Amino acid sequence: MANITLFSQIISKLDRSKFNKLVKTRQTDKHQKGYDSWTHLVSMLFCQFAKSQSLRDISYGLKSATGNLNHLGIRKAPSKSTIGYQNKNRSWELFKDYYYCLLENLGQQAGFKQVKFKIKSKIFLLDSTTISLCLSLFDWAKYKTAKGAVKMHTLLDYDGNLPAYINITDGKTADNKGAYDIPLLKGSVVVADRFYNDFSLLNIWDSNEVYFVVRHKDNIQFTPIKENELPEDRHEHVLKDEIIKLTGVQSTKKYPKRLRRVAIWDEKNEQIIEVITNQMSWTANTISELYKARWQVEIFFREIKQSLHIKSFIGTSENAVMIQIWTALITILILKALKAMARFNWHLSNLVAFIRLNLFVKIDLQKWIDQPFEECNDPPQNQKYQGVLF
Repeated sequence: MANITLFSQIISKLDRSKFNKLVKTRQTDKHQKGYDSWTHLVSMLFCQFAKSQSLRDISYGLKSATGNLNHLGIRKAPSKSTIGYQNKNRSWELFKDYYYCLLENLGQQAGFKQVKFKIKSKIFLLDSTTISLCLSLFDWAKYKTAKGAVKMHTLLDYDGNLPAYINITDGKTADNKGAYDIPLLKGSVVVADRFYNDFSLLNIWDSNEVYFVVRHKDNIQFTPIKENELPEDRHEHVLKDEIIKLTGVQSTKKYPKRLRRVAIWDEKNEQIIEVITNQMSWTANTISELYKARWQVEIFFREIKQSLHIKSFIGTSENAVMIQIWTALITILILKALKAMARFNWHLSNLVAFIRLNLFVKIDLQKWIDQPFEECNDPPQNQKYQGVLF
């Protein structure tokens, strides 16, 4: 039996020294008394793990842990008004910086078993998801006439299944426009859906020696230059592999180089998927499998929306929403690191649900994630019990 709670042991996995350096750089504790940045982080992580629905839930939930707060590194549970004030005023960029800081450490543990490609390029999956908001409450989140939203433009690292970069914009920002600010590694490959079929964007990637595999739109204008012979060992769903040149007036100006076009049969949806790429040497099988891997980013969006608290918000200011989103990303990073550490084959939804039920239980974290359903030994047969009525 552990002497500290499960939640305290999870918080102890975080590197507080690096967090303190960020606090000093950002000066987020300047003129603050009591409710410092670390207490703010712990409060918002509690909001995510406990799926608290209000500021009162966070305040009362932490107050119920009196006697265990020192293990969390905080002196006292904050009031709901204090949490609300700091969510509005403390810079959300502190939590963004800390996510990327933790990604360098915990993110190395969070990899998962999957198909490995026989290519040296780093693989990134690019997509966005929309988080709906009520426009009357979140009047800064412009989307439609009577609807608000923010959009998460996410570059997912295929190896770790975690965001390598996220750009959060208002809901009106188109997917391809939100991708211009995303930094990419030279020699890496980006896999994306048809919403990123922007030839100006693709030309920038190509100029920076970044490969891309992007589903093209139906109205693309091109002329075939050469049809590549399909090998005998190709996958049955690969229908065509050809070199093309764009013929549209505007598209030719934006992307004057040749492209490779691969047509793939999607058996599940009974449709043909056509992708374009600037990579000419990989096999058509590799191109098709790369596009198939894009589904991992959809799974990530589903996990974060179902398991964590980002579909409703405890504050209405832009700063409060950003803090809640970035602390949700820190939480998913912690969860995936715990999943990688465990011997038990956890599903992420089950892991977060079981942690939620046992946040303030004093049990050894590693033992619990390894053997969550360990059976108790039967008591000795000759043992006498008190309290027998008859």
